[in-house]
Amino acid sequence: MSVVSADLSLKAAAELARLERLPQRPIVFFDGVCGFCNFWVDFVLSRDPDGKLMFAPLQGVTAEQLLPTEDREQLHSLVLWTPRLSYRRTCAVVRILWTLGGVWWLFGWLLWMIPRPLRNLGYYVVARNRYRIFGKKDACRMPTAAERSRFLP
Repeated sequence: MSVVSADLSLKAAAELARLERLPQRPIVFFDGVCGFCNFWVDFVLSRDPDGKLMFAPLQGVTAEQLLPTEDREQLHSLVLWTPRLSYRRTCAVVRILWTLGGVWWLFGWLLWMIPRPLRNLGYYVVARNRYRIFGKKDACRMPTAAERSRFLP
């Protein structure tokens, strides 16, 4: 075996090991100090009793490991991470609603019918003003004991 192929094998093995450690459930990344974002997390948690979704702050270690720097520095974007794809802004909201199912699935489809530029315009307006309207916390949201298994650092 040549040095080049051995090096490639090591890189492939390292990448495979990294992929095996990835969470298998979707993760909702949110701004941990945003009042509106914390409201959204509470909303989703209360409508996801089966635990289909996990949660992590954009300021946390999990975000640092899984998301590009741009997502972590631009805290105005909600991110839904899956092992295959990541969704941002209203695309993330729609996918979360679809994951919740029931009547929320229908609301997700109704939102999806609005053209993305128009949806995202509304999203940007709320995102730009969210601290002023909903407040800013001093620290990230602390999950309750019952919720703790659904939150990643």
